[in-house]
Amino acid sequence: MAEHDQSYKLLFSHREMVADLVRGFVREDWVAGLDFDTLERVREIGVSHDLREREDDIIWRLRWGERWLYVYLLLEFQSTVDRLMAVRLLTYVGLLYQDLAAAGEFPAGGPLPPVLPIVLYNGQDAWTAKTSLADLIEPDLPEHLRHWQPQIRYLLLEERRYADAELADLRNVAAALFRLENSRAPEDIERVVASLVDWLAAPEQAALRRAFVAWLKRVLLPARVPGADIPHVIELQEMQAM
Repeated sequence: MAEHDQSYKLLFSHREMVADLVRGFVREDWVAGLDFDTLERVREIGVSHDLREREDDIIWRLRWGERWLYVYLLLEFQSTVDRLMAVRLLTYVGLLYQDLAAAGEFPAGGPLPPVLPIVLYNGQDAWTAKTSLADLIEPDLPEHLRHWQPQIRYLLLEERRYADAELADLRNVAAALFRLENSRAPEDIERVVASLVDWLAAPEQAALRRAFVAWLKRVLLPARVPGADIPHVIELQEMQAM
């Protein structure tokens, strides 16, 4: 599990993975206004101890018109579904706002920047948790009392709900990752790796290619072919040939 988590975090530390995740799977009109050339990882902004200690989330930001949009990406690999995920996101996004304010990341007295919370889930069990905090709070409340309850919702991306035929039509490295996760036969893996070799051929994409190789070697292939002797390779082309 630790290898899986770290390999995934390595993949989503690359701009192209996050850009393709948003482009391909946040299917809303406003996404057309995002400037993906400005996409950058949020690292040293005076992040609080609570967020620094978290190992399953990554924060990026990019321009949406004249303002920054923060993408809070939470990688969820638990064997059981966390029914209180909306409560966790409420806490994490609140901490992020506190840290951004302390670091002077938005003008004093100005509006808070928007945050897009995404939960990326690849567990075997279907996700059953509510994606809106409002759906977790006692429903039988007077209308005016309900008005005062906290609110947050998150976008759930459940990898196993996407059919291979749907993903295969996308020239998208995040979709390729989902296809590999859902693959069962060696020829399925080979087809996706061949696409990645083609898409990630540029010299500046070498680090992302190596991140895919690391994940294939440490996570996917041991799970699909237990006990197999996996040779030492560092490039996707070598992995494809293997």
